Amino acid sequence: MKPKAAVATAALLLFPLAGCGSAEAGSGSTVTVTVGYQSKTINTVTAGTLLRSLGYFEKELNALGDGKTYKVDWQDYATGAPITAQMTAGKIDIGSMGDFPLLINAARGKQLNQPTHLVSITGYNLRGGLNTIVTAPDSKLASLQDLKGKKVSTSVGSAADGTLVRALQRAGIDPDKGIEKLNQQPAVGASALSAGSTDALSQFVAWPGLLTYQGKAKVLYDGAQLNLATFHGVTVREKFAKERPTVLEAFLKAQSEATAYLNDHPVAAAESVAKATKLPAEVVYLYNGAHGISTFDPAVKPQLVSALKKDVSILKEAKLTGDVDVDSFVDDQYVRKALGSSYARQLAAAPPPAASEVWPKGAATKTLAFKTPAELLNYVAGHKDEVRAAYVPDATTGTLWFADKAVWVADGTTLLPFVTPATAQVYVAAHGGARVVTYADALGRAS
Repeated sequence: MKPKAAVATAALLLFPLAGCGSAEAGSGSTVTVTVGYQSKTINTVTAGTLLRSLGYFEKELNALGDGKTYKVDWQDYATGAPITAQMTAGKIDIGSMGDFPLLINAARGKQLNQPTHLVSITGYNLRGGLNTIVTAPDSKLASLQDLKGKKVSTSVGSAADGTLVRALQRAGIDPDKGIEKLNQQPAVGASALSAGSTDALSQFVAWPGLLTYQGKAKVLYDGAQLNLATFHGVTVREKFAKERPTVLEAFLKAQSEATAYLNDHPVAAAESVAKATKLPAEVVYLYNGAHGISTFDPAVKPQLVSALKKDVSILKEAKLTGDVDVDSFVDDQYVRKALGSSYARQLAAAPPPAASEVWPKGAATKTLAFKTPAELLNYVAGHKDEVRAAYVPDATTGTLWFADKAVWVADGTTLLPFVTPATAQVYVAAHGGARVVTYADALGRAS
């Protein structure tokens, strides 16, 4: 990472924005709780976009029966950095962000004597599939090795930047000197990719899926190839948690209810989030659907805490933080109390198995699941004008992707989808007779 980029990012985190309230705002019997969230980072919807639309937090606050009137000030941001700035200024009480920004949140909180704590998880992927590196549709870049000497846009200090750094290291490329890293907001990076002013874009949910769906990008690297968990979570100011534990518990109960709603009604939840964010519902469902890339569960799983500890070294190397005491930052006592006896069960729960899925046109409440990608292809071939979206899991990583954007391999009569050309070629090289085929060819073979 360029030194100037690190300084700029650190400055953004340290200087608060003006004009925001907190739970300490108001007087007498009226209390304002300020929640920072990222509407377009749809891995956080159970603590943000979806939770807000369902009104569950307000309902839980009204049920406290403590004689106070509660108001919730929902503040929407593009990334976690400004949420951290506001929290360390005492102006946001509860926030949600990705794993790398959470570590910066912990470091800045300690540095500025405004400690924060990770109190619950929103969505996660145990292999790292929430972060993806994409290139332009007509790009000649075919593997990570091809990025050497190229311009790559990412948001420094984000989970997507962490994926980029780790992926380059595994490919034998120095992440500082081997590429020209552009520190850009996701929307700016997406525009740069379309304009040709950057060669690749490494970003978090939902940007890679959105650009691919729009035909503006293709995948170069699936973050799940790292096989290292990535997640988003909820952080709270320690002072707020101690002063208003019942309010925090009300939030976590509401988050749990929103999680149950998303898991029980994934199509309706995707439509709701799409309406609020202006993202295509098909993209939201790719990540948040019944078999989506993200699994939603508020329990603070040991695997995620372990991954968070491994992330510290990446941020230290980028000089964005020093040492971070992850064990003292993580505090699941509030979510344990909020979820009660169900917490142990949720802590042990595993992601649902990967499955191929079709969203038929006109289907308001449910999709169709298939045991194999070939069965899905057979259905799509016979219902071409009746399919809104079709999704298949990568044959090696399990990452769900759009069927018509996947790289297909025919191995005898078996049809296998891959998110990236490189992983497809690895399979072909190891299986004599296997070859890459077009989506149209795959449909024809399956029908």
